[in-house]
Amino acid sequence: MGLLNVIRRMALREKLPIREIARRTGLSRNTIRKYLKAGTVEPKFSVPERPSKLDPFADKLAGWLKTETSKSRKQRRTLSRPHADLVALGFTGSCNRVAAFARGWRAERQREQQTTGRGTFVPLTFRPGEAFQFDWSEDYAVIGGERTKLQVAHIKLAHSRVFLVRAYLLQTHEMLFDAHWRGFRVFGGVPERGIYDSEA
Repeated sequence: MGLLNVIRRMALREKLPIREIARRTGLSRNTIRKYLKAGTVEPKFSVPERPSKLDPFADKLAGWLKTETSKSRKQRRTLSRPHADLVALGFTGSCNRVAAFARGWRAERQREQQTTGRGTFVPLTFRPGEAFQFDWSEDYAVIGGERTKLQVAHIKLAHSRVFLVRAYLLQTHEMLFDAHWRGFRVFGGVPERGIYDSEA
């Protein structure tokens, strides 16, 4: 299915000729023409409706997920916790089923926010040099025989995913500026814009 998206990107965005797309993908030119003419991004398969073991617990799980979204990212629980809570209520399915439900719930919530004009969404594709992403995390290291808490700056190019990670003792403006300065020196330039986590 991903190949269809690749074909469309090569033809529509990169403006490659069908001969070149055929060479790169190994598909025949007729097959490529057929996919492009159909205008289909992904083939559609009919999935029969089957009841899920999770159905009786869906409302409760959705409520928990909604509560989790109001917390900061560092305070949110992993999905193993809601799975264990559901098992205590009689759920007999796997953690993977809970994770799949959570993915679908988040995707639906994101669609709702987009259609109602609420929420901010970052595109998943970027031009070279268009953007960088920055965030902080916390970690520990043994320095001079003592366990020391570190503030770790992450700066990453959005297109190539090249990144730099640098640890500091404090999360101050000086450290923030230093992390950016060192990152841009490593990257060889400054991207057009920066994308920051709301908590950074």
